[in-house]
Amino acid sequence: MQPTWTYKNYEIKEGLKPGSKDFRYFYKILKNGEKKCNYCVWVVDDALARFDPSKDFNAIVASRKAAWHQWVKEKIDSNDFRNLALKLEKEGQQEINLSDLSDHITPE
Repeated sequence: MQPTWTYKNYEIKEGLKPGSKDFRYFYKILKNGEKKCNYCVWVVDDALARFDPSKDFNAIVASRKAAWHQWVKEKIDSNDFRNLALKLEKEGQQEINLSDLSDHITPE
């Protein structure tokens, strides 16, 4: 079961991409039961140890969830409903539009 929470008039369902060997944590944003967009936190493989020495996905989620929730809230507050990824790398982070990627990242 995906954890679900609300912010303003939006329902947010979140969770790791099922069965993925890569770290992809999705937020599905819904309003009145209809999907508005997906946000994704994408930690590249060589940056996993930056967040947890054992590279444990659940430990990474637990340690960063509050910051990621804040990112989601900021996107909603600014009416930015593009499908976005917050890509976390060794050197830093960048926000990318998922539609611009040739190899789309999908929550399913």
